[in-house]
Amino acid sequence: MSRPPVLGRRAVLVGAAAGALAACTAERDAGPATSSPAPAPSTAQEAAIFDLSLQITDQHRPFALVAPGFAALEGYAVRPSDAGPGRGRDVGLHDSGPPAPFAAVQARVTPGGEGATAALGLATPAGEHVLVRWSARTGRVTIEVRTGGRTRVLRRRTVSPAGSPAGSPTGTFGLAFALCENQVTALLDTGAGWEPVLTERTKVADLVDLRREDVLAEHRYAWAGQDVALEVDAGVFGMTGLRDPHLVQHADGTPYERDGRVYLTWTCAGLGFFQQAHWTVWSLDPADPRDMRLEGQLFSRRDGLVLGDHAGQVVRDGDRWLVASSSWGDFEPGSIHVRHTETTADVLHGVHVLDHERTPLPTEQGTWDPGFTRVDGAWHVGYVESPSQDPFDFHPVLARTQAARWHEDLEPVLVADDLHQTEGPIIATVEDTTWFLASDGDARHYPVFDLGGRRVGRLDAPYPSNIPHPQLLADPAGGWWMISFEGTQFAEPVMGYGGHGDVVLLHSR
Repeated sequence: MSRPPVLGRRAVLVGAAAGALAACTAERDAGPATSSPAPAPSTAQEAAIFDLSLQITDQHRPFALVAPGFAALEGYAVRPSDAGPGRGRDVGLHDSGPPAPFAAVQARVTPGGEGATAALGLATPAGEHVLVRWSARTGRVTIEVRTGGRTRVLRRRTVSPAGSPAGSPTGTFGLAFALCENQVTALLDTGAGWEPVLTERTKVADLVDLRREDVLAEHRYAWAGQDVALEVDAGVFGMTGLRDPHLVQHADGTPYERDGRVYLTWTCAGLGFFQQAHWTVWSLDPADPRDMRLEGQLFSRRDGLVLGDHAGQVVRDGDRWLVASSSWGDFEPGSIHVRHTETTADVLHGVHVLDHERTPLPTEQGTWDPGFTRVDGAWHVGYVESPSQDPFDFHPVLARTQAARWHEDLEPVLVADDLHQTEGPIIATVEDTTWFLASDGDARHYPVFDLGGRRVGRLDAPYPSNIPHPQLLADPAGGWWMISFEGTQFAEPVMGYGGHGDVVLLHSR
């Protein structure tokens, strides 16, 4: 008896896609392709992308309350008898405040006695403030807002040295105020790292809207203390984790590089839900992607508000930066959409508050996760289309245009509406062939489409929790990296969903 033929890795990956989608129609009536079956094995199995067999090589968690490199104040010492410079009533004020409503003020607190108190946050010279406050006498941490001459305590909790109810911290400990959009969180560090103990958004927003550019401009970094020594750091909020990686690229898809480092954008998970996250630019060593460095902070301005829109891409086209992001900064079901802008400012470094406009994508449904590359003279644009965000239902779309601007006259090539939990579209070139990649949270793998909209297989890569994005990057030493993330939350019992995730690095064998 002859043995059955041995299936290689390519055949397995390509065949799996074809079998799974055998019941799908290849095309709509005079419309874009759906997730069509794979082309003939003789075509798909020769693709170099199916030679990649990726394995996890590293997983780590970037975390910082004050963003590294974006501190306005570092190690400022406040003596027990000194509230600091630039007094605003009983609060010490710095001479600057945050450029966006994403800020942190943290301190090492050394109590001098049972009457010790400490407060950190934002305040105005006129005496209004948003603070977290700790009292040794009561053992409480509180969140308070002062507006119109009245101070209101919005939340309170009695804490112990370990951060659980009852008692009060003893010895030197960490106290922090964090603002993410309008959500204020109080955190303690008693030796095991930062732990949130209180958080509040609705009551804060009802009293003061720190997204309003005119209101935020009046507020400065602030601190106060009685019978206590403080060492204060303050600046733009950092991250509780990272997600949604997308390479910064030239228009032809080549990674953008400076001084041997490539750049990519990440969504910085905040303390709260989607609105509490924001968008950042990082550089990394392509030979060792764990060597990441935070370089830039990108925020959006619209209707007088400064928001943390995120999940997009930055592309270099000639002397311009093309920037596209998703309107998660004021997310409500039914409102999410893609926005864009162009600028000659160096958005890769420093803090930028950018004026955006809505992107005219060829759909009436919700959209997010934009990315775009010019291939053979045509812009190819990937994004997520979502008919519902309550419950969530979403799938990848690939569109194309011959127009000079990437967002004009787009026509869909692929609308994969047979998929329902699929996002993270990436346009990636592997050995001279360009592909459209995505991440399917239901099937828990990474479907691969060609630029004609045909589904040709899937990446051979493990699939961590959440919906990790398949961002590929060539390793100069050989092989390929995949830079992704997973869904581990930060302090979910206090903060709820939104504080993910770990950075996950994979490499081809």
